[in-house]
Amino acid sequence: MTDDTPLPRGTLPDRPLERPSGLPSGLPPKLPPGLTTTEALARLAAEGPNRLPSGNTRNLARIAASVVTEPMFGLLLAACAIYLLLGETRDAIILGVFATSSVGIAIFQEARTERVLAALRDLTSPRALVVRDGVETRIAGTELVRGDVVVLAEGDRVPADATMFAAQDLATDESLLTGESVPVRKRAADPPTGPAARPGGDDLPFVYSGSLVVRGRGRAVVTATGARAELGQIGTTLADIRPEPPRLKAEITRLVRRFALISLGVTALSVPLYGGLRGHWLAALLSGIALGMAMLPEEFPLVLTVFTVMGAWRMARARVLARQVAAIETLGAATVLCTDKTGTLTENKMAVAVLQAGAAVWRAEQGPPSGATAAVLDAALLASARHGFDPMDRAFHALAAPGSAAWPDAGPVREYGLSPDLLAVTRIWRAADGGLVAAAKGAPEAIADLCRMDDAARATWLAAATDLARQGLRVLAVAQAELKPGADLPATPRALPFRPVGLAGLMDRLRPAVPAAIAECRAACIRVIMITGDYPETARTIAREAGIDAERVLSGVAIATMDDAALTRAVRDHAVFARTLPEQKLRIVRALKANGEIVAMTGDGVNDAPSLKAAHIGIAMGGRGTDVAREAAALVLLDDDFTAIVAAIRLGRRIHDNMRKAMAFIVAVHVPIAGLALVPLLFGLPLLFWPLHIAVLELIIDPVCSVVFEAEPEEEGIMRRPPRDPTRHLFGASEITWALIQGLLVLGLVSALFMLALRQGLPETDARALTFMTLIAADLGLVLVNRAHSPRLRAGFARRNPALWWVVLATAALLTLAQIVPAVRVLFHFGALHGRDAAIALGLGFLTLLVLETLKRQIFPAFPEKPQA
Repeated sequence: MTDDTPLPRGTLPDRPLERPSGLPSGLPPKLPPGLTTTEALARLAAEGPNRLPSGNTRNLARIAASVVTEPMFGLLLAACAIYLLLGETRDAIILGVFATSSVGIAIFQEARTERVLAALRDLTSPRALVVRDGVETRIAGTELVRGDVVVLAEGDRVPADATMFAAQDLATDESLLTGESVPVRKRAADPPTGPAARPGGDDLPFVYSGSLVVRGRGRAVVTATGARAELGQIGTTLADIRPEPPRLKAEITRLVRRFALISLGVTALSVPLYGGLRGHWLAALLSGIALGMAMLPEEFPLVLTVFTVMGAWRMARARVLARQVAAIETLGAATVLCTDKTGTLTENKMAVAVLQAGAAVWRAEQGPPSGATAAVLDAALLASARHGFDPMDRAFHALAAPGSAAWPDAGPVREYGLSPDLLAVTRIWRAADGGLVAAAKGAPEAIADLCRMDDAARATWLAAATDLARQGLRVLAVAQAELKPGADLPATPRALPFRPVGLAGLMDRLRPAVPAAIAECRAACIRVIMITGDYPETARTIAREAGIDAERVLSGVAIATMDDAALTRAVRDHAVFARTLPEQKLRIVRALKANGEIVAMTGDGVNDAPSLKAAHIGIAMGGRGTDVAREAAALVLLDDDFTAIVAAIRLGRRIHDNMRKAMAFIVAVHVPIAGLALVPLLFGLPLLFWPLHIAVLELIIDPVCSVVFEAEPEEEGIMRRPPRDPTRHLFGASEITWALIQGLLVLGLVSALFMLALRQGLPETDARALTFMTLIAADLGLVLVNRAHSPRLRAGFARRNPALWWVVLATAALLTLAQIVPAVRVLFHFGALHGRDAAIALGLGFLTLLVLETLKRQIFPAFPEKPQA
């Protein structure tokens, strides 16, 4: 086993651990002995297991019960029951299928959201190596208690919050708690104390549950477990957050209730009115049933179900998983997109960006380094572990071509780890000629000390490092020394004859597609805000590269001094927030919501989970994201592609547009149907529609309002207009007015035709057939009017939608069948029509289209949001 090979977990190295400061030289430190099994069991019984509380977890039965008791589901069942009582089994079955699928989807989504705390509990309770009864023993993480001595080694997941009392070159990755992409160094405490600092920052003695040991080894005393740990507090916050109720579902429920009440009221009045005036109670009952069917608003929940299910399917094709389908439509109203930096805007892995040796500078976009800058890379490789978890070591390995800087076959002769008084790592290798080569990398100040620079050289060296740091880079300095064969190795690397080789700047690189995606967000009037746990300079650099306004950066320290009112004001003119804690991210989201913004929040770490859940739309990264972030989010980017967010917003706007079109069509088409059921009652004319006619009309309306309008392509300039007003109803006064105008126009034309036909002596069955065909033609005109926001007539025909033309062909086939097959004609109470009658029907349908398209030029500009110039 070579010196750089990680030891088996749970073992400590033979060489001494870092000694806490303040102990007399030559005396061993007093190490905590750990708990006995009896003490541990007693404490476990008193304080509980090392897991998050799960008392509010809902099982599948409770989730199903909460879903089926929703008012929307009750209305769907009521509609199905009415159809069954009317004998309309087909419509009852269709509506029942959609009701069942809607409930199934809701139960599935609710069950998945319950997994968020379960995922967090799994993360907080890995297996742990502890000292019990003086013996190292591996136990389940849930059995860990306060006071346990836990043994940590490279690659271990920290099982609980703890304080280090012995450490050798220990570093942990705390990015899931802080958002920082660089590991932080740990030191031993003297004496061991409870945690008094938050995650993040170098040279602290505290380690935190859920973080990963990427380098070194050591021992720590557990200070907090379960909900009391830092990670557990995030879980508690998650459990307390109640996500925004879906406005879309509430609006649809409101519309359905209103229309249902109107329908029942009109039906209840029409039956006694008709029977009392004419004395034909059977005809009155049939007329009332037809009127009730005409006004029953079952298409509204149908539209909600189909649009959300199909929207989720379309998003899945764009590699976006919709865990809460209501969020799809909400995306169209998003005004602010809050994004994490690490793993969201950036690749979440360190990469070498700059190598500098004197005047020679290499940058990542220049190809492989050469000359003096290649020597910097070679020295950095020799100072790195051959196999390890440290992301900076991995960055040097990734830059080096295979075999370009191969180590000798044997491992390093000697290693000198980091220490509080020398922040540098040194490894010594045996060269081919038998000599020794020492390589060191670390803080520029530490390398300057190793190289014994004079004041002038030191000033120049540190100035160059500062220039790189101002670019948002993590700066490491590299030095090298040669020793003769057989030379004695000193106890400290300070005695080696080091010479400076150069500087290396590392960074977590921006994803290549991010700037274009953010530019498209700006064009869509969506403000992009970056919230990160990283340092202000690094945040400012990444923000500038991405195209985010980085002139003003607000730090977590400043946020901590602000009350909620001050923060609400500050978020209006700041686009970059750095060094933020999880609860501060949550405060920022809430401050934006207090300003009336519709907030979409992206993230991938556990620290992002509370803000993901609190935002109107939480968007998690599916590849690099933690289970906790994914379970707390409404949407998951399966490929970690930031550009997919823009595609999702585009689709959300399209869904909202098409849903409004479908709603307008539903209201418009029901006005003439209900009106034509009332006209005979009011004017003493023969009954025009029987329940069968209404059922056939619904057979046409249902696929048009659901499938046809859902498949409509997006409007031109959809991403060049501002987000819709979040306080505006999906179907408000202007939309209802426009729909009523359409419906009343059709009602007037078709009613006039029916009365004129009867006055001209046309038989009742012929007049009914002509009126029905004309109504169908006018309804198709309504489809063409509503399928495009553009007031241009050709827009209704030019937009590609194969589903529409399939519906048109099916309708034409049905009308033809009702004319050429006598039995079907008798069933419909139709008379035989001629070519002239068909021409009249089609002509009035086209007239409807012309008139409404002309009116649209005057009325419609107030209906949609206008694209920006």
